[in-house]
Amino acid sequence: MTRFVSSPLPSSPATTPTARPAEPPARFGDLLASEWIKTRSLRSTPWVLAFTILFVIGSGAVATLADKAAGSEPGSFLAYDAFPAAGYMTLMLVSASMGALAVVGEYGSGLIRTTSVAVPARGAVVLAKAVVTAALWAAVGTVASIGSFLVSQAVLGGHDAAVSISHPDVVRPLVASVLLAPVCAVVGLGFGVLLRHAAGTMVTTVFTLLMLGTMFSEGNRWSAGIRHAMVSASWTRLVQTWEPDPGSLGYTATLPGSWAVYVLWPLISICLAVVVVRRRDV
Repeated sequence: MTRFVSSPLPSSPATTPTARPAEPPARFGDLLASEWIKTRSLRSTPWVLAFTILFVIGSGAVATLADKAAGSEPGSFLAYDAFPAAGYMTLMLVSASMGALAVVGEYGSGLIRTTSVAVPARGAVVLAKAVVTAALWAAVGTVASIGSFLVSQAVLGGHDAAVSISHPDVVRPLVASVLLAPVCAVVGLGFGVLLRHAAGTMVTTVFTLLMLGTMFSEGNRWSAGIRHAMVSASWTRLVQTWEPDPGSLGYTATLPGSWAVYVLWPLISICLAVVVVRRRDV
């Protein structure tokens, strides 16, 4: 009787799980591209930007047409016709609100959790949002301000009172008006990161940027100091093409101080937002 002895099967080589190569951390350029996609993918964004630009330009045309003194001084530059307060207060409101919505919208929808998982460096995400928001509203401010100036000067040209864009009194008001939108948008974004609640963020942002300064007068030094530390008051000072009379206006803001307000408000807002978002759970 033949016995068959089964030979052992050849052992298969031990399979060790291969380690997945670690994905490289997201570069800042990737974060910028991601935030830009989020911004432009919203259907309301182009409509809001278009209507805001048209409103600012239209307010400049209306203010110039309504000014009875438009042709009284040939060659004069009327800052409040080219850059009317009604148009630019609206620009402040819209830009600050849109900057805030860039953050609170993600918190409300829960998208911020996905963003935090994909990019654990939350501070970098906030900085990317700030850069994209500032760039977008700088473009809007440029189109709106140049358009408002050109339309107003076209109207003033019929009264022989127009000036060119290279006029010495044009540069400072124009630059201040262009930068007003990105400054307010970044401040709104900072408030959005700090508060995370849509209604609370909107109320706080609008009150701080548009209403807080009106509660203080220029009658004494401390009250005038608080008033001049507001973005709206700084813009008003920067668009003036005449030197204020200290005797009639009390404590007046200086031009370097007004430019400093433009720098400090968005800088402090974003620094606080970066610090808070790194220490807080989503």
